[in-house]
Amino acid sequence: IIFDLDGTIIDTEDIWQQAGEDLLKERGIILTKERWEILTPQIRGLALHKSCKIVKDFAQLSDSVEDLIKEKQERAAKLYHQSVKFLNGFLPFFNQINKIDIKKAIATNADDTILAATKSKLPLDKFFGQHIYNISCVNNVCKPAPDLYLYAASKLEVDPQECVAIEDSHHGVTAAKQAGLFCIGINSAKDRKQLKDADFIIDSYSEINLDKLILNNNKAC
Repeated sequence: IIFDLDGTIIDTEDIWQQAGEDLLKERGIILTKERWEILTPQIRGLALHKSCKIVKDFAQLSDSVEDLIKEKQERAAKLYHQSVKFLNGFLPFFNQINKIDIKKAIATNADDTILAATKSKLPLDKFFGQHIYNISCVNNVCKPAPDLYLYAASKLEVDPQECVAIEDSHHGVTAAKQAGLFCIGINSAKDRKQLKDADFIIDSYSEINLDKLILNNNKAC
């Protein structure tokens, strides 16, 4: 099982929303709820360099993408240190899979700074050991490209078609499917349309029938 990180293992939707709002407020821009509803699906699940390019164009900012990346990264890292937490239901599900012989990994679009901020607050190494992979492992090629999932599967020494991905965004689902994985979409962002290409959509981890997932060759429902 290869997990995404933000929105799948950890609850960070509010963190990134706050970081984005603060970045724009600093420039005198306050987006309406309707405009946020247009912007958020475009950037959810993307790496920071791609999401900041979209924000720059969307809000017509004069700042360079590099400056926006640095500022948003700093704002988000502070919020991670303050309030990052596990997504509801992840720990019980992890405890289930930890009792049986299933290889586990993380494949995340997070950069090194954000991943380090997460690991400083939550014991990801204890759960996943060395199998925590982010975009720096694949030359910063981010989802929706399949590179991260292919890399994680190779490190686990498992054929991608023998893997299950758990994702919360359209970009993540696309990456998993292009890599040949069975994909479970977890609706942590309350937007099932984002997950329409997943093989199976859940609202919580409790909906995954682990026995059936294993016995019936990736049939999770």
